[in-house]
Amino acid sequence: MRVAVYYNNKDVRIEERPIPQINDDEILVKTIASGICGTDVMEWYRIKKAPLVLGHEFSGIVEKAGKNVKNFNIGDRVMISHHVPCMKCHYCLNNHHTACETLHKTNVDPGGFSEYIRIPKINVEIGTFKLPENVSFDEGTFIEPLGTVARAQRLANLKENQTLLVIGSGISGLMHINLAKSKNIKKIIAVDINEYRLNAAKKFGADIVINANDDVASKLKELNDNRLADLVIVCTGALPAAKQALNCVDKGGTILFFAVPRPDERLEIPVNDFWRNEIKIMTSYGAAPNDLMESIELIKNKKINLADMITHKLSFDEIQKGFNLVAEAKESLKVIVEINK
Repeated sequence: MRVAVYYNNKDVRIEERPIPQINDDEILVKTIASGICGTDVMEWYRIKKAPLVLGHEFSGIVEKAGKNVKNFNIGDRVMISHHVPCMKCHYCLNNHHTACETLHKTNVDPGGFSEYIRIPKINVEIGTFKLPENVSFDEGTFIEPLGTVARAQRLANLKENQTLLVIGSGISGLMHINLAKSKNIKKIIAVDINEYRLNAAKKFGADIVINANDDVASKLKELNDNRLADLVIVCTGALPAAKQALNCVDKGGTILFFAVPRPDERLEIPVNDFWRNEIKIMTSYGAAPNDLMESIELIKNKKINLADMITHKLSFDEIQKGFNLVAEAKESLKVIVEINK
């Protein structure tokens, strides 16, 4: 079978490998569509483990099923979560599934940028979901990332009467905007340095867009009854964006880091001001099974406009072009690689 092996952002090679063999508790999936995530091009993070096969936003068809597998059959249309929690530990039982040690150790073999993928037993049992009839394979690639967005907004306790500021209008930022719009959030404001993405933010539900090169805090007050944002969601790892978030949150508000700066970059927090004004800083990482189920329902019920977020559909042979598009972050949103077509 063919796989795409990541060496660095500018060196993704199509190579040949044997099709993985499954045991009686596993399934083999024929990959149909696989999305390129922004984290796939976080070179500082990925290159330490290179060469490797990436891809965690994928959908496909069950090609083989072990004799002990009860809930899935050959031909089922599925999506699979590459990381799954144990559902039994202290963290899982306290709804911090993405802090579970098992979640950080589990994976599929070899990854979503592969013609066939072996799904281990725990992923079959906890992380494999059938696609509803009205959900396409392309839409299936959104289930995992939309699940992470749904989780973040739930943890942040986003409410209808709040002002939401989304910093970074790439694909994750746009999903945050579109999901918030479906919840009738009072005011949604998007920030980015890229005019193409600011226009996309308007299209997907932002009431106001602000160029990140402007004085965002001042503009925010000017456009929001002299108030800052109740909730700021940071959807870019750029350090200036993180600093901007600190200046844009209102008293009693929350900053949620959906993306974070590099580990060698430092962010100074005005903790005294935040203490006095009861400002909360929090993070959200990944998605738990219940988040993925919520995501499937959102997609099934057409609550989110996903189809228009897809800007590029590429053949497997064009995967390097896809990585270039996502890494450049200019005029692309969702990039999907058609693996077996």
